[in-house]
Amino acid sequence: MGSMAWGADHARLDTVFPWEISEDWFGGFSGMEVSEDGRNFLMVTDRGVFVEGRFERDEDAHIRGVSDLSTAMLRDRNGKRPRVYERNSEGLARGAGGGPVFVCFEGQHKVEAFDYPGAPARRLPALPGVEEFSKNESLEALAVDRVGRLVLVLEAQSGAGKGFPVWRLAEGEWHVLDEIPRFGGFRPVGADFGPDGRFYLLERSFNVIGFSSRVRRFDVENDRLVNGVEIFRSVTGAHDNLEALSVWRDDAGAIRLTMVSDDNFMSFQRTEIVEYVVAETP
Repeated sequence: MGSMAWGADHARLDTVFPWEISEDWFGGFSGMEVSEDGRNFLMVTDRGVFVEGRFERDEDAHIRGVSDLSTAMLRDRNGKRPRVYERNSEGLARGAGGGPVFVCFEGQHKVEAFDYPGAPARRLPALPGVEEFSKNESLEALAVDRVGRLVLVLEAQSGAGKGFPVWRLAEGEWHVLDEIPRFGGFRPVGADFGPDGRFYLLERSFNVIGFSSRVRRFDVENDRLVNGVEIFRSVTGAHDNLEALSVWRDDAGAIRLTMVSDDNFMSFQRTEIVEYVVAETP
């Protein structure tokens, strides 16, 4: 890893949109991809439901509504609905041009591909040492890099005092790409490669008061994540349980971080779409 810079304020809060509808499938959002223009989205819930829709934005690009919703059930390789304990989908990524959808699963420690939401699953190669992963601290954040390779961040640390492993799928095998140092009690929950080619990591911490979230950004040089900087950190309780991140560029040329919270299907939590605008950087 390269050197890290902490506490820098490089992003401002732009939108917090409370989202609530009366549907049995609604809630538990754990992965998301937003289109290049920030209008359309694909999400997955941690009960194995794909949700597609459209963000309604005003002239200043603030999110004012959600429309055109459709859902599809996640299917196994036989086209059937997986058993309940096999539906703990945590991370989502999509290939370029609306390509395959990739989902990683906690507990099952696997990554699957879907030709489209609702298509039968295609199993991808297993990670080495998967049998040693904790059921609640495994495959958490998934992204696709510029050349279409899958990158995966584990929630569990690689050892006492060490960082979080970053894996990449290339030539049919998973390889450890790098390791992200842990700092401040945060754990990875979402990731994406931005249109600037940088790697963005959403992390979360929790205490009795509530959740705190932050995003770190890294340059990618010679297959290493370097020049890490914290671009925002929310105070505890400012947002709910932000778990999904998608990074895109708006019409004004600014990088936007769009996130959605996982309410765990709990009445005392809330689903909200949160968006930050990143300050212009070299």
